[in-house]
Amino acid sequence: MKQTLILAVESSCDETAVAVVADGIEVLANVVATQIDVHKEFGGVIPEVASRIHVENISMVIEEALHKANVAMEDIDAVAVTQGPGLVGCLHIGVQAAKTLAWAFHKPLVPVHHIAGHIYANRLITDLKFPLLALVVSGGHTELVYMKDEWSFEVIGTTQDDAIGEAFDKVGRILGLPYPGGVYIDKLSKEGKNIYKLPKPHPEKELDFSFSGLKSGVLQFIKRCERNNETFEPADLACSFQETAIACLLERAEKAMKQMQPKMIVLAGGVAANSCLRQRISELVSEKFPQIECIIPPLSCCTDNAAMIGVAGTIAYEHGVRGDASCTADPAFEL
Repeated sequence: MKQTLILAVESSCDETAVAVVADGIEVLANVVATQIDVHKEFGGVIPEVASRIHVENISMVIEEALHKANVAMEDIDAVAVTQGPGLVGCLHIGVQAAKTLAWAFHKPLVPVHHIAGHIYANRLITDLKFPLLALVVSGGHTELVYMKDEWSFEVIGTTQDDAIGEAFDKVGRILGLPYPGGVYIDKLSKEGKNIYKLPKPHPEKELDFSFSGLKSGVLQFIKRCERNNETFEPADLACSFQETAIACLLERAEKAMKQMQPKMIVLAGGVAANSCLRQRISELVSEKFPQIECIIPPLSCCTDNAAMIGVAGTIAYEHGVRGDASCTADPAFEL
């Protein structure tokens, strides 16, 4: 029986990524051209710079992915692409490349939501069981997504302000850590203790998140120490921030599991690589919800990549999702 081959393109932020995925589970190639070193000197992603580098990289990355997978475009069944959300200029490069390939080789175009990709990255390690609850945590998103089946998405909780990854990066900058701050806060926290009391956010909706107050609390704590000629230990402050932020995630996840009674909970997104979050959610589920299976993706599946878009694209393709010539980058694309 012939495999279903999907060529997938992801360019929503600062990674130019192309993958070839067979039958939604086998990754034949997964090529990522990262821009982290470029954006480090700015302390964050500069959209105009990222877009320009996508233009420089996209053709090369497509060619490399096809070569590594040992396939030609004629062998591909459909072209999947991240339509949104993300940085509009960055998305545009990927969408235009995918549309061009689909048109030139007479292949169906399959637009994919970036968050669906992050959730379906977990399918690369196990079969997903529904109903499913996903805790999506990244630089641009903090959401609780309920899926009653494989192609229904209900956002039951979202952030009211900053995404958790954004808060980590901003606090990292406040502490003078390199970019991306989340990685370095995780490392520094291992050397510290949770001894500083920071403001715990309480959004109106019980499943929603908020991190701007916590981020501001770190800044105010440092300024207060400076005014009073007091010292603080950066590792302890990093640990206190991380523990407070993750406690907020787990409180909402626990409430959602009680309310929705899923068969499985999955972590998704870049912040899913955080070692403290991975440990804490495993402990929470095993202690309080032993009937729920907890899936934590390997680190390689947490950050942006095109393999996850290929997996989600396969499901979308099977459900008849198609794009046409009018398909454009949509930074506010809804799940």
